[in-house]
Amino acid sequence: MDIIWELFIILHANFIICISAQPNVPKIHEGWWAYKEVVQGSFVPVPSFWGLVNSAWNLCSVGKRQSPVNIETSHMIFDPFLTPIRLNTGGRKVGGTMYNTGRHVSLRMDKEHLVNISGGPMTYSHRLEEIRLHFGSEDGQGSEHLLNGQAFSGEVQLIHYNHELYTNYTEAAKSPNGLVIVSIFMKIAETSNAFLNRMLNRDTITRITYKNDAYLLTGLNIEEIYPETSSFITYDGSMTIPPCFETATWILMNKPVYITRMQMHSLRLLSQNQPSQIFLSMSDNVRPVQPLNNRCIRTNINFSMQGKDCPNNRAQKLQYRVNEWLLK
Repeated sequence: MDIIWELFIILHANFIICISAQPNVPKIHEGWWAYKEVVQGSFVPVPSFWGLVNSAWNLCSVGKRQSPVNIETSHMIFDPFLTPIRLNTGGRKVGGTMYNTGRHVSLRMDKEHLVNISGGPMTYSHRLEEIRLHFGSEDGQGSEHLLNGQAFSGEVQLIHYNHELYTNYTEAAKSPNGLVIVSIFMKIAETSNAFLNRMLNRDTITRITYKNDAYLLTGLNIEEIYPETSSFITYDGSMTIPPCFETATWILMNKPVYITRMQMHSLRLLSQNQPSQIFLSMSDNVRPVQPLNNRCIRTNINFSMQGKDCPNNRAQKLQYRVNEWLLK
C-alpha cells in the first residue's frame, strides 16, 4: 500500500571568534563543520553556526529555500503534470566506493556504468553522483526530513547532478537547476532492502568503521534501492550540508525502505573519528528542519480533490488512513 495512506500521517553554547591581528589569517577550511558538539575538542561549528563562520556559507543562515523541511501532508498540492521518475541504468549493474567521511556513509559511484534519472519534476536528465545515509542514535530520529513533525530512523539520499547543463557535480551544485536529490526514508524491520543489505551487512560495514576508511562495492543494482511506488512529493530546496546552495530539487518517495535492527546497530557503531581519536558515533548526522517560507510542496498522489493551482490555495480536509504497525 502507498505510504501516503499509511505513512504520511505518522506520518550553542555561546562562543567567541577571535580574529588575529596578523596580516595573513589562514582561510577557514571548507570541511570545518559538524552536526554535533565535539567531545573534548576545540570548537567546530554545528548547524546553527554554519552560516556565521564562513562567508561562503552564508546561505545556511540567510537562505529562504533551505533543506530539510517538515512536510505537512495537509499542505501538499496535487500536480497532475508530475510524471513518474524514469530510471536509466542501461541494463547494467554499477560499482562504487563506500566511504566513512566522518559525517556520512557515502557511496560514490564509479564512472564506468552511469545511472541517470528523468521525469517527475525534472526538465533535464540528472546523473547519480553519490548515495548518502543519515541515521539516528535512537529509532525515532535519524531522517533529515520530517513528515507531520515526525522523523524516521534514517534517510537515504541519492544525489544527482544535471549532466545536460553542467560538466560535473561541483559545477552543478552551485548552479541553477543543478541538483536533484531523491530521498527515501529508512524504517527498521525484520528483513532489509536488497541494495542496503549489500552496504550494511556486517562483512561490508565493518570495513568502514573509522573516518577515511573506504571499501569497494561492485555488481550493484540501483533499481533495488527504490521502493515499489511511483508516488512522490517534491519541493525546491538546498543542499543540507555547507555551503547550503539553493540549487536542489527534492523528491521524497512515498514508501520507505527497510533495514534490520542489527544493521542499524552497525551504523551506530561507525566512528566520526580515526582509530587514534576518541570514539564518537556518526549517528544523528542530520541538519535540523528549516522554515518552509511559503514554498509549494507538490505531489503526484491524486487525492480526488478539485484541481488547485499552486501556491494560492491549499488542499482542504484531506483524509489519510494509517496502519497501526507503522506507528510503532
